[in-house]
Amino acid sequence: MPKERRKKKKVIVAMSGGVDSSIAAALLKKNGFEVIGAFMKFWRLPISLKNKEKIIRHENKHRFLEAEERARAVAGALNIPFYVFDFSKEFKKEVVDYFLKEYQLGRTPNPCVVCNKEIKLGLLLKKLLFLDADYIATGHYVRLISQNLKKTSRNRSSNFKIFKILKGKDKSKDQSYFLWRLNQRILSRVLFPLGEYKKEEVRKLAQKFKLPNYNAPESQEICFIQTTVNDFLKKFIKFRPGKIIDDKKRVVGTHQGLWFYTIGQRKGIGISSNKPYYVLDKDVKRNLIIVTQDERKLFKRGLIAKDINWILKPLERFPFKLEVKIRYKNNPVSATITKENKIIFDKPQRAVTPGQSVVFYKKQELLGGGIIYKPL
Repeated sequence: MPKERRKKKKVIVAMSGGVDSSIAAALLKKNGFEVIGAFMKFWRLPISLKNKEKIIRHENKHRFLEAEERARAVAGALNIPFYVFDFSKEFKKEVVDYFLKEYQLGRTPNPCVVCNKEIKLGLLLKKLLFLDADYIATGHYVRLISQNLKKTSRNRSSNFKIFKILKGKDKSKDQSYFLWRLNQRILSRVLFPLGEYKKEEVRKLAQKFKLPNYNAPESQEICFIQTTVNDFLKKFIKFRPGKIIDDKKRVVGTHQGLWFYTIGQRKGIGISSNKPYYVLDKDVKRNLIIVTQDERKLFKRGLIAKDINWILKPLERFPFKLEVKIRYKNNPVSATITKENKIIFDKPQRAVTPGQSVVFYKKQELLGGGIIYKPL
């Protein structure tokens, strides 16, 4: 964490009950911060309720209670104050409703990107005044650095500070991909204590600090989905059967709804064949799934992005080179971005999927990102 932030300051730590956020709190306390633990209650689909209206209104209290109890136990072990904030309504509106709408439109969204900006950091920032705190902190594996700059205008100069997000030291755990929507206002108030640590080091620290959740399991990728994405979608989106056609416009099968398929998908399409089919495209207007047996057709030369956000405005003139990731687990690849928000890859990329995030990097630095509108 930046040296200038190691003064005696008050920080609210988002504690999920997992090891990462627990160690974030422990490290901040060790470094002299006055730490407050905060557990955020999000919306989840209850398993026991079958009435759709009740499903929408209620949360899975049992599962949240377990996580809350773990977080509360860690706060007790660290001897820090502990608060519970119920953000379930906001989470349902901003994250879950967005998730369902995107799938209905035939796209494949990244709900975690929205959650980090609007809920985990956005809503928690509003609690700063309530708790008279200086910062908020999370257990994300990213690094945050600041730079002091000088601005001169009309013979006057003033100092100001800018913040940059760098990839976490642990390459396998780096979570910068999910933070591209953040801005300078948020970054001026946030701390990421785990950026310089690897996961195995964090596990060892949990035992060293004698935290009660040192062996807690890893959290799942989409927190409000307990089974599979398709099982979740079936509870809210009606089946809308249609035709599956191949890249030669021949009907080769039927589908149950566009939202149950994603670009590049191979398994579960429902076509019997000696040679595998891949989902190549989706035609929302005609309710068609287009498939191919030629995997090479999944590779695209570029994409058009929308809703682009820059952590800092780029100094380069368009077009310019950068590195991009079109999927969390992908490695960054070299590309060129134009002022029309076109991103042209140096080498074609597989399964460019509308609704997913395209995230921009310059070596270790997160520059920003956008939403994939369509492949080129």
